[in-house]
Amino acid sequence: MTVGRLIEGRTRQVLSCQTSTPVREAVSTLATQRIGAMPVLDGHDVAGIFSERDVIYQLEALGPAFLDRTVGEAMTSPAITVTPETTVLEALALVTRRRIRHLPVITGGRMVDFISIGDLVKHRIDHIQSEAEALRSYIQMA
Repeated sequence: MTVGRLIEGRTRQVLSCQTSTPVREAVSTLATQRIGAMPVLDGHDVAGIFSERDVIYQLEALGPAFLDRTVGEAMTSPAITVTPETTVLEALALVTRRRIRHLPVITGGRMVDFISIGDLVKHRIDHIQSEAEALRSYIQMA
């Protein structure tokens, strides 16, 4: 299964911000939307990712003055990305190896979606449960 199949048919809008967005505004978006991260764009290009971890690390290092900076100064960059052709297992290996939770999905230089480790794990669990059910059915019919 590929990431492209995983995101096929999604209609939700990906929340993002620009590198020039004030950190205070981006933190408010994370909190009010109850999300852990969002892609940071420089125009239409993915420049990085702004996450809860960035907030914690920067607050520890800079204190409250951090809130007056721009997201471009605080984000994790460069963003680690995948394409729709990336398999779910490859994406899972990537987030595990790099210790990250979110991946922008890029096609033709543009972000088409934003997936989380939760999306990938849910797919794997659903797949494993489906296989287990098929095996149970096969055994009962034999």
